[in-house]
Amino acid sequence: MTTPNWVKDAVFYQIFPDRFARSKQMPDLGFEAWDSAPTHHGFKGGDLYGVIEKLDYLQDLGITAIYFNPVFASASNHRYHTFDYYNVDPLLGGNDALKKLLKESHKREIRVVLDGVFNHASRGFWQFSHVLETGAASPYKDWFHFDEERLRGRKHWGAYPSPHEQKLLGQEDSLTAIGYRAWWNLPALPKFNTNTPAVREFLFDVAEYWIKFGIDGWRLDVPGEIDDDEFWREFRRRVRAVNPEAYIVGEIWHEAQRWLQGDQFDAVMNYLFTAAALSFFADGHLNMDIIHQAGGLKDRVHRMHAKTFADEVDRILNLYPTDITFAQLNLLDSHDMPRFLSCANGDKNSLKLAWLFLFTMPGAPCIYYGDEVGVDGGHDPDCRKAFPWDEAKWDMDLLNYAKACIALRKGQKALRRGEYKRVHTEDDLMVFARTLKDDTVITAFNASNTNRHFEYDFGRTPKILFGTPVIDGNRITLPPRSGIVLK
Repeated sequence: MTTPNWVKDAVFYQIFPDRFARSKQMPDLGFEAWDSAPTHHGFKGGDLYGVIEKLDYLQDLGITAIYFNPVFASASNHRYHTFDYYNVDPLLGGNDALKKLLKESHKREIRVVLDGVFNHASRGFWQFSHVLETGAASPYKDWFHFDEERLRGRKHWGAYPSPHEQKLLGQEDSLTAIGYRAWWNLPALPKFNTNTPAVREFLFDVAEYWIKFGIDGWRLDVPGEIDDDEFWREFRRRVRAVNPEAYIVGEIWHEAQRWLQGDQFDAVMNYLFTAAALSFFADGHLNMDIIHQAGGLKDRVHRMHAKTFADEVDRILNLYPTDITFAQLNLLDSHDMPRFLSCANGDKNSLKLAWLFLFTMPGAPCIYYGDEVGVDGGHDPDCRKAFPWDEAKWDMDLLNYAKACIALRKGQKALRRGEYKRVHTEDDLMVFARTLKDDTVITAFNASNTNRHFEYDFGRTPKILFGTPVIDGNRITLPPRSGIVLK
């Protein structure tokens, strides 16, 4: 076994720290109004003490693991522009807040996974600023990819491009346009030179430091941009030497066999799963205008009938070794795409069907904060709204449904660890089994607007675990736009 055993049983919840909960323990430094529309650059003041105060809510929901978007010091609300890798952002409460969060989370048996941004830093990162100030004389000049002419002061130098340089950025590589290589040619994100031994050692030490601090794993931001398998092998060795059960999950939007051989990542964020779920469960409700904003998903989402969907599910489940398939981070949406509810044109039944699928499939399910109470939103920044803590604004029907799905998974070991097998597909009806030893659980979905039925011989009257089927001997009838679970 190469993956952490606990992940197969985990229920993840993704938190965007600035938008989840604001604690009165932290001063209001002039943040945006909590309920105002999110903006690209504005801060709403969510912090880690606020998360601590809401741990009972997460525990009641059934959450057993949290994936946090970046928490380290940064001058952006999303914090992918890292200034200091060894310090939690003061606006979030600093290292003491994370220490208390880990203590309180672990007390509730909730694991904590942090976002590791190791491909690029920021203009405010100390070593980068050092080179900007001292040029070729800086001992850190090899930490990034710099243009020699600028390093030696022969051309305009700085991290804030002139209008002319900004125009060049749209026409040529950032190295020649502004003097250093930046991720996606964004001047605020200088790319590390991971061929430099000192950079590798720095990043590995950061990874070890926070595992020793008590976190339970890393979600790796754009790890494919570090095109070096040995870097990630060493990363894994170093992290696992500290905690053999640490979870390492990469942000790869496509097939990821390269990184999932058991020597680099345990899993990836399973956006192939996301695209398939949207295509089948929101069929007829898809808002393609919004979906086309979904980056790596836009070309994968299209209307699917049950057989096409089941074929895609089979393909996804057979891409990697079983151990890794069961550790995949399955999700319906995230901070990097429009929310599922908006992609489905606000159709709640589409989300419900997709949730039931999420919680009955192999892999670790992950809910993006606020989905469970009906938060919607288009692409960034709209998908990063503040969590509405006024319960009068909650969709209680969705919340109760999410809780029921989570409880179902936690109550049936076969849904967490059982073998998957397709049972039946027809039109908009899909049926599959999860079997663990002699325990078989049957899940069926009717994505159509009329009743659908199938036959299955349980050898007895089946027990209804979820949903409202009509059972007549071996004939099972599902109401329109519904899912059921039987055993």
